[in-house]
This record gives sequence, structure tokens and C-alpha cells, in this order.
Amino acid sequence: MVTPTPGFLPTHVVPRDGLPAWEAPDGLRRTAPLDPLLPVQLLERRGDWGHILCANGWAAWVDGRLLVSVPQGPPESGAQLANTTDPWPLMAQTAEALDQYRRAAEELAAGRIDGETFHRDTQGLRAGLVVDGEAVWLYDVEQERWAYCDGTRVTTYATVSGPALSTATPSGSGQSAAPAQAPSGGGAAPPAGPAGPPGAAGVAPSQAPPGDV
Repeated sequence: MVTPTPGFLPTHVVPRDGLPAWEAPDGLRRTAPLDPLLPVQLLERRGDWGHILCANGWAAWVDGRLLVSVPQGPPESGAQLANTTDPWPLMAQTAEALDQYRRAAEELAAGRIDGETFHRDTQGLRAGLVVDGEAVWLYDVEQERWAYCDGTRVTTYATVSGPALSTATPSGSGQSAAPAQAPSGGGAAPPAGPAGPPGAAGVAPSQAPPGDV
């Protein structure tokens, strides 16, 4: 039985498929992978990278976006209840992108704009949405991830690129700095959670190391 390191307090667990780990946030030197559902403490975030500590004192760097948050304890008496991650802004962004594309496509089909204008009006648009009953998968353009929504909250399902370092000052206590990676079509191992979107073969898990995109 492993004796937890004094002061160890899990903040996250490893996804159900495990997680590759590295000695440094550079994607160069791999170390032992993390076991599925292993409790870890997130010490620091550098861009998409997360510096984690295990109960036995072993530390490593992982793709922090794929760590599954451990629910916090109940709020103190009299404290205001906090909301879970709100899915509505992401749904609104997806609907806006789809509507913008639809309007441009209608203009092109009607002959009111030419192909060059259609290309210009749709350049940079990225959206993804799969609905299957009460389950919804949304593509988050800003964070370059597929997110799962059960109607009340959003959780990361898969990322589409390896973790990237941010130029922002490294932050601690699990607070994420803004990611700075370029869009990529690569896959990523999904965290613990629901199955993927029906027929969404393009979201297949991958164990490619960060930086190999």
C-alpha cells in the first residue's frame, strides 16, 4: 500500500485510458505513463502542459487538458453556490458559425456572390456539433477540443493537438494559462466520460507525444 506524500491532495484523476508523461514540458523525454483513473495533484500549468504530483511523490508533465477534475468539497456555510461549466456560450458560438456559413452558402447558390467572396466570408470558420438524444458533442474552437455536454455542464472529450507552451507567466494551483498552439487535425486520448459521438471516427484516440502534430 502506497503511503501518500504529506500534503498530497488530489485535484484530478487520469483519464480512463491512462496518460503519457514526460520529464519536461517539451515532448522530448518520455517517462512512465500514468495508470487509468490515478489520483494526481496538479501543481502548475504552462500553456497546455500540466505538472502533476502522485501520491508516492513521483512528478511528471502531462497534457493538462485531459486531466479529469475531482469535484471540490461543499461550499462553506453562507457561501454562494458556484455554477458548473456553462455549455450555452459554446452552443451559441457553434450556432453563430453555422449560421454564418449557411448565409454565405445561400448567397453563393443564388449567384449574389462569387467563389472568391464565398472563400473570404467563410475563411477561419470552424464548427462541430453532434447531437444524439440528450448527449451533445461540441467543437470548442478557442481551446481546440471536442467537449461533451450532458445538458448541464461541459467536459473535455478529446483534444485535437498536443499541449503547447504559452508565453504567459507559468501559473500554479491548477490555473490554466492561455494555450498557444496552432490548429491541427490530430487526435488525442479521450478522458474518462461518455463514449464518443456516434460515427465520429475522426475523433479516434491517439498516443502521439505532444509536439508530434
